[in-house]
Formats: sequence, structure tokens, C-alpha cells
Amino acid sequence: MSSYYVYILASVSYRLYIGMTNDLRRRVYQHKNKLIEGFATKYNINRLVYFEETSDVRSAIAREKQLKGWLRFRKYKLIESMNPQWRDLAVDWFTEEAIPERSFTPREAENHT
Repeated sequence: MSSYYVYILASVSYRLYIGMTNDLRRRVYQHKNKLIEGFATKYNINRLVYFEETSDVRSAIAREKQLKGWLRFRKYKLIESMNPQWRDLAVDWFTEEAIPERSFTPREAENHT
């Protein structure tokens, strides 16, 4: 059975990004390392502050759309219901031993960014 995640990332200035993925760890890694161009990268939104898990992809898509339609105040209340201090929930996920994907040689890493 697959899992799907609806997640909220925040910047240090509380700007939010809402997304959906089937691999939360990989997606957060991509955001933290600016591997995905777009809004979150442009505004340095890379702290995981909230997520939900479901086994139904349609429910995840519907929930993502629902959250994106909410006013900022309501999104903040949702985050604070699970994470009152707005901690980065993924802060310990990426030790050197636990980095997802493959590693790059120094030359590849230089060309990858």
C-alpha cells in the first residue's frame, strides 16, 4: 500500500508552500537543497512544519487543494495544532548516512547545482 503526503513548508519569515508527494523524505531533501525550481526555492521556503499522510492519492490531492484555498490565518492555526513552535520537523532527517538518492562525486555535484 502506498502513502501520500500533504505537507507545508515555511520560510523563516513564515511564508508558506503547500505540496503533495508520495515520498516526503525525498521531496523535503529536494526543497532543502534547492533542487526544485519555483516558488519555494525563490523565497527560501524549506522548513517542514506540517504534514498529513493518507493511502488515497485522490484524498491527498483534494486536501492539498483545500489547504491552498484557506486563508493564511487558518493555515497558521493548522500548523500550530501539530507544531506550536514551528520547528523544522525534518531537521534530523539528513545526516550524512541518511541522505536519500545517490551521492555525487565533487565534479558531479558542482555540475548538479
